[in-house]
Amino acid sequence: MLIDTILRSGLILILLYLAWFDLCTFLLPNKVTYPLIFLGLFINTLTPYAFCETTEAWIGGLVAYSSLYLINQIYRQLRDHDGLGMGDAKLFAALGSWLGIAALPFILLIASLLGIIGGLLWLRQHKLSSGHAFPFGPFLVIAGIIEVLWSSQFLNSLI
Repeated sequence: MLIDTILRSGLILILLYLAWFDLCTFLLPNKVTYPLIFLGLFINTLTPYAFCETTEAWIGGLVAYSSLYLINQIYRQLRDHDGLGMGDAKLFAALGSWLGIAALPFILLIASLLGIIGGLLWLRQHKLSSGHAFPFGPFLVIAGIIEVLWSSQFLNSLI
């Protein structure tokens, strides 16, 4: 229980750092996202403190990255420029590698809904048109933290 809480707390702190960094720079650094992906895979593959099954973690990381990569490729074909940064795809892959494939639909749904609202507020606050970029990473982080804190496995361990 203690190690699980420490792992979840560490993950949340790293996610909060990434959200802040993305808000300030519109970047999600590879020096943080890559190790986060590999750490999630390591914990779920080689330790007794797994957040999900090994195959769920590996498939989750792969599907998460691939889905945002594909969405960006389609957007690029339609609009002639990127709609997402690949840092967002790597962050989503990190969440998938930690939390597994089953968590991805919830995370993407919540992040997208928050992103619509937050993006509109961001554009309005900065007096920008709808064609301007805004950071999506913080919305992935919020959704990921919700999943980390309220996943049934963690809640059951607290009871």
